[in-house]
Amino acid sequence: MLRNVAVIALPEVAAFELGVLCELFGYDRSDEGLPTYDFAVCSLDGRPVPTHTGFAISVQNDLSRVEEADLVAVARYYHNGYAVAPEVIGALRRAYERGAWVMSVCTGAFALGEAGLLDGRRCTTHWRHTDELAQRYPAAKVDPDVLYVQDGKILTSAGTAASLDAGLHLVRQEHGTAIATALARRLVVPPHRDGGQAQFIETPLQPVQCETLQPVLTHLLGTLDQPHTVDTMAEFAHMAPRTFVRKFRNETGATPHDWLTNQRLLLARRLLEDSDLGVHTIAERAGFGSAATLRHHFAQRLSITPQAYRGTFRSHSA
Repeated sequence: MLRNVAVIALPEVAAFELGVLCELFGYDRSDEGLPTYDFAVCSLDGRPVPTHTGFAISVQNDLSRVEEADLVAVARYYHNGYAVAPEVIGALRRAYERGAWVMSVCTGAFALGEAGLLDGRRCTTHWRHTDELAQRYPAAKVDPDVLYVQDGKILTSAGTAASLDAGLHLVRQEHGTAIATALARRLVVPPHRDGGQAQFIETPLQPVQCETLQPVLTHLLGTLDQPHTVDTMAEFAHMAPRTFVRKFRNETGATPHDWLTNQRLLLARRLLEDSDLGVHTIAERAGFGSAATLRHHFAQRLSITPQAYRGTFRSHSA
C-alpha cells in the first residue's frame, strides 16, 4: 500500500508541476475518507531550490528521505540541459531496485533517463520534448501520443495537467477506483480523460517543403474535398505510380495515403474549432466523405471523437 511519498525538487523546478504533486499526495484528507501520506519535498542537500519562475522554495529534507519512500517523484525541471547529480541518479536507482514506484512529471523523465530507468521501457514526456528524450535515451520506447505511461512501476507523464491524470492513475492502482474518483471530485477534475497528447499538439495546415513535389502538395491541399488516389496524384506529377510513391516517401517521410489523411484531419480539426458546421459537412469538406469515416480516423489517430474534440477545443470567437 502506498503510504510514503518523496518528491525530488531539482534546480529550476517548475512550480506548477511541483504543486500538482503536493496537491495529490501532500494534503491530509482523512476526514473525507481519503488516504493520507507521509509526504516530503526533498532537494539534493536539503537547501532551498530555485524555481524556473524566479523564486526559491525552502525544503526540510535531503535525499536521505527518498530511501524510505514508497513513491519517488521528480517534477518538471530545466536545469543545465536536464543535468542530474550522481546522488540523485543513485537515489532513483535504489528506489526502483527496492520496488518503489518511480514517477516523473513532464521533463522529469530526463532524470529517469539519466538513471537508466527508461531503458527498454515505454515512457513519455511533454510533446515538445519527446524527440529530444528519444534522441538522448535511444533504448527508451518514447510514446509521444499519450498523457501518461505505466511500465512496471515506472510512471511517466506528459506536461502540466497530465501529471494529474498520472497521479490519479497511480491512486487508482494502489487504492481502487472509488478512492481515485473521490479524489478527482475533490480536485474538481475528471477521474479519467480520454485521448492523448496528439489532440493537444499544434499542427499548422501547411505543406512540407519538397524538392520536386511541392506543386503536387499545393494542389492536394487546395482540393482536399475531392477524391485522390495514387494514380491520380502520380498523373498530376507526370510520374509512374511506383516512381511517385517512392519519390513521395523520400521527400515527405510518409506514404501518399498517410500524408493526405493527416492533412484532412488537420483541416477537420480547424473546422471543428472555428466553425458551426455539422460533423457530416466537415467530413465532406475535409474529403472523408462521411461522418463515420471521420470518426474512425479521429479515434485511430487522436483517440477522441470529433464531437468531444469540438467540446474541448472550440474557439470562443467562433
